[in-house]
Amino acid sequence: MEKTLFTLGVVTGVHGLKGFLKVRSFAGSLETFKSGLEMVVRRSGKADECYTILKASPHKKGILMQFSGVDRDAAETFVGAELLVDRRLLPEPEDDAYFWEDLIGLKVTDRTLGFLGTIDSIMETGSNDVFVVKNKDKGLKNKEFLIPGLASVVIGVDLERGEMTVDLPEGL
Repeated sequence: MEKTLFTLGVVTGVHGLKGFLKVRSFAGSLETFKSGLEMVVRRSGKADECYTILKASPHKKGILMQFSGVDRDAAETFVGAELLVDRRLLPEPEDDAYFWEDLIGLKVTDRTLGFLGTIDSIMETGSNDVFVVKNKDKGLKNKEFLIPGLASVVIGVDLERGEMTVDLPEGL
């Protein structure tokens, strides 16, 4: 089942007096956070609310973002909130590229070793993404694999079946 809403970032703090939010982005590009885009803000204990982006710009390792109608006081209540978007408002990823949220939870199988676990999270390293694969089964309980997101390692991704096939290099 395709998810309609998915998380593009998390509010980590506020900046300045005009209600700018510091955002840790999960998107590959700042262009994703274009002016006029409607986002859903999900805060613990509150109903989801929709806000429209006025401005977004790079800031250190994240993004500074301002929503329409949100002042400094209101912005402070957003810290820790998830920022979600309707995927139908975004362009589809290129061939052999995927939204991170679609990859989280996939079962990972190595050609030689067999089932390794499921993708728990993804780390951005600069040169390539790294899939954090955890296994909670008896034999490999709490075993964690760090798998580079390289074409030479990731052999196939089947979102319909919820599977990723890899060919781990020796020693990994």
